Amino acid sequence: MSVETVHVPLEGREYDIRIGAGLLGRAGAEIAPLLRRKRVAVITDENVASKHLEPLSAGLAEAGIEMVSLALPAGEATKGWKEFSRTVEWLIEQKVERSDVVVALGGGVIGDLAGFAAAVLRRGVRFVQIPTSLLAQVDSSVGGKTGINSPLGKNLIGAFHQPSLVLADIAVLNTLTPRDFLAGYGEVVKYGLLGDADFFDWLDAEGPALARGDEQARARAVKRSCEMKAEIVVRDETEQGDRALLNLGHTFCHALEAATGYSEKLLHGEGVAIGCALAFELSSRMGLCAQEEPSRIRAHLDAMGMKKDLADIPGELPGADGLLALMAQDKKVLDGQLRFILARGIGQAFVTSDVDSAMVRDLLQDALSAR
Repeated sequence: MSVETVHVPLEGREYDIRIGAGLLGRAGAEIAPLLRRKRVAVITDENVASKHLEPLSAGLAEAGIEMVSLALPAGEATKGWKEFSRTVEWLIEQKVERSDVVVALGGGVIGDLAGFAAAVLRRGVRFVQIPTSLLAQVDSSVGGKTGINSPLGKNLIGAFHQPSLVLADIAVLNTLTPRDFLAGYGEVVKYGLLGDADFFDWLDAEGPALARGDEQARARAVKRSCEMKAEIVVRDETEQGDRALLNLGHTFCHALEAATGYSEKLLHGEGVAIGCALAFELSSRMGLCAQEEPSRIRAHLDAMGMKKDLADIPGELPGADGLLALMAQDKKVLDGQLRFILARGIGQAFVTSDVDSAMVRDLLQDALSAR
C-alpha cells in the first residue's frame, strides 16, 4: 500500500502527516532526517508497548537508531500531574537534549502527555507522533494541542507544541478492539458534520467497510480527516476563532466524560458522537437546521453500532442542571459565556455564544428522561 502525505504548512513549524500501512517498520527511515544523533526517547503505555514497541524498535534499528522507552499505565487516568511529572523526570534522567526527539507511541492520552512533556522539557524539544488509535490518527496527533487533565476539568493544563512529524500506520488499527475503533470513528464523522457534507455521504456509504477493516477506505478516511484538521489549524493555530469548529460535539462530550469520571463507561469518541447528535438536535430546536439532520446522524451512528444518546451511557448521570454546571467548566467559555458549535445543516457548522441556556437545559432534560 502506498504512503500518502498531508502537509501542514505552518510557517517555521511545517510538518508532514504520513499515512499508510507498514510505517512502524520504516519509522527509522522516516525519523532519521530529524535527528542530530541516532537516539530517540519513546513514551508509550503498557498496552501499546506489548503490541507495537518491538516493531518500532526494529524499524528504528534498521536506520541505526537507538531507542530508550518508558511505558506508562494505560487509560485516561494517566493524563494527570503524577504520570506527567514522572515522564519529564525520566526524560531528564535519559539526558534528552534540546536537539533530540521524543516519540509519542500510543493513543490520544500518550500523544497529549508526551507532547506536553516535550513542550516543557528544556523549554521545548521536538517530538514525533506515532498514533496507534483511529482517534489519535485523525484528531489528537495533528495540530499541536498537548496537555493533561485537572481534577477540575479535561485538558485545562497544556501548551500548543506542534509535532515535527506524524506517522499514521493504518495497519496498527487492526489491533484495536471494535469498540475502540468505533470510538475513533466518532471523530471521523465529526469532520463530515462540521465542514464536508460529501465526506459524510461517503462515510454513510462506506462506514461498514471501514469498520470491517478495508485498508483503502480507512486510509481515505484518515487522510480526509487530517486534511480538514490541517486546513483549520493553519487558519487558526491557537483557537482564537475557526479552530473551535473542531470541538463540534465536545461541549456536551466533556461534560459527559466528567460525569462518568473519565472512565470506561464512556470513551472520548463515544462522547463526541453523542455530543454531535445533541448539537444537531439543539440546532434543529433553534430552527437552524431541519429535524431530518439529527435523525439522519443518529441513524448512521445506529447503523455503525455506536452510542448515539444519553440512554446508551451506563450508570447514573447528574440531572440537567448538573450537566450544565459541568459544561460551564469547558475551555470554550469566553467572558463567562459558553460557546457552542451548532450547524445549519450537515457540513455547515459555526461557533456561537447566542444560545439560550433554558433551551439547552430542556434538551438535556428530554435526553435524560429517555434513559
